[in-house]
Amino acid sequence: MKNIFKIIIAVAVVVFYAACNKVGDLPLYGNGTAVQFSSSVASIAAAPADSSNTVVTFSWTNPKYAQDSSLYKFVVEIDSAGRNFSQKVTRTVRGAFSTSMTAKELNDILVGFGFAFNVAYSIEARVISSYGNNNELYTSNTIQLQATPYKVPPKIALPTSGKLFIVGNATQGGWNNPVPVPTQELSRIDETTWAGVFDLNGGNQYLLLPVNGDWSNKYSVANNTISGLENGGDFGFNLPDNFPGPANSGMYLIVVNFQTGKFTCTQYTGPNLPTDLFMVGDATPGGWNNPVPVPSQQFTRINSCEWELTLALNGGGQYLLLPINGDWNQKYAVANNGLPNLSAGGYFGYYTSGGDNFPAPAAPGNYKFEVNFAVKDPAAPASATARFKTTKL
Repeated sequence: MKNIFKIIIAVAVVVFYAACNKVGDLPLYGNGTAVQFSSSVASIAAAPADSSNTVVTFSWTNPKYAQDSSLYKFVVEIDSAGRNFSQKVTRTVRGAFSTSMTAKELNDILVGFGFAFNVAYSIEARVISSYGNNNELYTSNTIQLQATPYKVPPKIALPTSGKLFIVGNATQGGWNNPVPVPTQELSRIDETTWAGVFDLNGGNQYLLLPVNGDWSNKYSVANNTISGLENGGDFGFNLPDNFPGPANSGMYLIVVNFQTGKFTCTQYTGPNLPTDLFMVGDATPGGWNNPVPVPSQQFTRINSCEWELTLALNGGGQYLLLPINGDWNQKYAVANNGLPNLSAGGYFGYYTSGGDNFPAPAAPGNYKFEVNFAVKDPAAPASATARFKTTKL
């Protein structure tokens, strides 16, 4: 019996020591450190012929999380300078310490930001490092580059008419074609972008027409049941479905970008859209007398969001824009008329009190005034602003 007991104790001791033997080092997942981020170039101005060539390589140091770098994840972020990466484009890289972009890849990003062709812009880039499971996130330093987008053909063919009209039961004119103008015509913002401000009926649909009164061609969508498409997405030429309108009635800004093949439909947040527009001030022949002389100081509405006026100005005066002739209680004015070059154009808002008078050009002469309620100040996209432009004839 004693021998059996000794054998049991001996076996237990052997098992205990075997369990305590070292079986090898476990992986060490250290905290790591933020990486240093860099670019192979400081300025990029590619041409269409460079589209398949590498134009920039982003590199970063080793964060030294663990021995196995294949577990590392890096997310490169790129955005227009000054936006704090609020509208960033990202690229994910795993287990490597650099990534390269072709001219086409970078150009697509720049065009997506809305940058004009052949104009240099400042962009910012950085990298976020982590394990593959997103633990131990670190943000690198931010670098700034100059990048110039090159011109490429628009994704969707432009309307040969140069015009664009909205029709449908989402609009005030319904499905009647021709549509009422100028209220249901869009404004051409640049070579490939149209925009308009419309009073839309909720829960309905619409189409965009290149020729008013003609049903033979249209801009539309492939499938209007896609979730969220009422807020924007892809569109094309003579596709089968109508655009889905917003769920709720109200004032909306529709922007159609033929370069990217994308449209947006968002609630209009600019200054109150007027029915009429008048100019008053000592820069004008009528002075500060209100009501102003019409039609000489009354703007002409060009489309849903754009007004124009040609007028002989007195040099060096000031003026205001009024939605109602003879009424001082509402006006369009600028926030600060001391800004440089504001007499040639800028951004304004709607005021019931406060605001500064517009500064008129210093030289007297004939001038053309253009006002567009679909274009906001890009430096303050959340502000209720619209654009004006003054051109000497």
